[in-house]
Amino acid sequence: MIADEENGHYIWINLGWQKGDRITGITVYVRIRDRKFGIEEDWTEDGIATDLVRAGVPKEDIVLAFHEPGMRQYTDFAVAS
Repeated sequence: MIADEENGHYIWINLGWQKGDRITGITVYVRIRDRKFGIEEDWTEDGIATDLVRAGVPKEDIVLAFHEPGMRQYTDFAVAS
């Protein structure tokens, strides 16, 4: 886990070895700006947005930033941050 609280960046990264192969990759990257959660990357099974909503974060404060801006209007979440 990499946390840059001063700038609002939170990254869950996988790094290591599996069956003799090197693995690297971002599992989750969330950026907090203007009191909104921008989900830049999310490879979790249920989605980090689901966890945020369960924790009480309103959907209008969550941006699925991994979707291009023109497609965000078709989600249940905020359009921009």
